Amino acid sequence: MSEFSTGPLRQDERESWGALFDGYAAFYKLTMTREIADRVWGWLHDPHHPLECLGVRTRDGSLIGIAHVRACPRPLGGCDVGFLDDMFVAPELRGSGAADALFDGLEALARERDWPAIRWITQHYNARGRAFYDRYTGGPSDFIMYQRQLA
Repeated sequence: MSEFSTGPLRQDERESWGALFDGYAAFYKLTMTREIADRVWGWLHDPHHPLECLGVRTRDGSLIGIAHVRACPRPLGGCDVGFLDDMFVAPELRGSGAADALFDGLEALARERDWPAIRWITQHYNARGRAFYDRYTGGPSDFIMYQRQLA
């Protein structure tokens, strides 16, 4: 039996999810407000919203990591791919295999949904995350992301 299990976020995990989401925002030096967290929590439990959350849990069922993921159309392929928006594992459990379990869960979800790929972005300074991602991809893609902020 694996040390970790993955599966959809449950309604009774609001507090644990919130602490992980707060940690994720803090890593990126963003302030998480209750209003934003409540809105995202609502999205995650709305069957009509594309965003969903895969959680990783310890054997005792404690939520210790999250991955927010959604279908993303890929017009040149005529298909959807998975887009990983956010991934965060409790700092004290990094290196434990929890992130690997999340990726295994994401790959199972992609197969279930017939997504031929999962895409994501990360900050250039996320050295630990990038080292982890490199194990799964062999390194970053040749794409450069641009973003134009609107008022």
